[in-house]
Amino acid sequence: MEKLIMATAQFEHRSGDKSYNLDTIERMTANAAALGAKVIAFHECSITGYTFASKLSKEQMLDLAELIPEGPSIRRLAAISETYGVVILAGLFEKDEQQRLYKAYVCVDKNGLVAKFRKLHPFINPHISPGSEYCIFDLFGWKCGILICYDNNIIEHVRATRLLGAEIIFMPHATMCTPSPRPGAGFVDLRLWENKENDPTSLRLEFEGMKGRDWLMKWLPARAYDNAIYCIFSNPIGIDDDQLRNGRSMIIDPFGDIIAECIELGDQLVTATLIREKLRMAGGYRYIQARRPELYREIIGQEHQSQQKVAWMSDVTPSSQI
Repeated sequence: MEKLIMATAQFEHRSGDKSYNLDTIERMTANAAALGAKVIAFHECSITGYTFASKLSKEQMLDLAELIPEGPSIRRLAAISETYGVVILAGLFEKDEQQRLYKAYVCVDKNGLVAKFRKLHPFINPHISPGSEYCIFDLFGWKCGILICYDNNIIEHVRATRLLGAEIIFMPHATMCTPSPRPGAGFVDLRLWENKENDPTSLRLEFEGMKGRDWLMKWLPARAYDNAIYCIFSNPIGIDDDQLRNGRSMIIDPFGDIIAECIELGDQLVTATLIREKLRMAGGYRYIQARRPELYREIIGQEHQSQQKVAWMSDVTPSSQI
């Protein structure tokens, strides 16, 4: 397929309410089908909810998590896909037969599980184990990969996924509007969301400034441009436990151009047509061909002890900022 109509979505999930979240996924999948989309992508932990998991015990996490592919959420996604003829990508917490926990993102069609990826850099709950492999799969003749949220901040993961053949990388997130040492970062006051009908401007200024979209623009288009890939970015909007998320789900082409973006202060999806020709027209394609790995193979592959720090996960909580 030389052209592929892709959808990405944002919605306000409910923590731990899989039934509500799956109903929302079905509603939005139906809307995507009406627009001609063949694939729709939802955000990280769109089925289960996300930030509330930081407060859960291992037993509570095991109750929330599901076996994949035999769990009920995968079966529901397959039924939705069959009804509307759209392939669905969504996120949830996974458990295996040994009671290990993972942050998973799945691709499901009418026949069931197409692909599963486990987040390489999870942090929201200490009982979650990291994934240990990349994921490449086929959709309508396009090679696809998945990297979840923090994984995309390590540029080697994006390049490795590209070198394994990915032309499209799905990048589900639950991000933005959290503190860090960078200038302008911080939580967004929950009261702005609650008052959005009366004062949308103040909320947009926060969501679109350095706490939100402006930060995203510092790096996300570069991932597409440098690797000559389509980036499918999905992010929740609204209240996520005791934090706010600002959405801005978008599709970025191999030139690093945003070709579709959610801008509403609420649930929304957008579609874009992916054109295969762009994959080789983009500068990143030429730069990949010009690589000289003999110069940096040993540098990149040298021994290193991973140290992952998440700035906002500290004793300071969002509620204390309000």
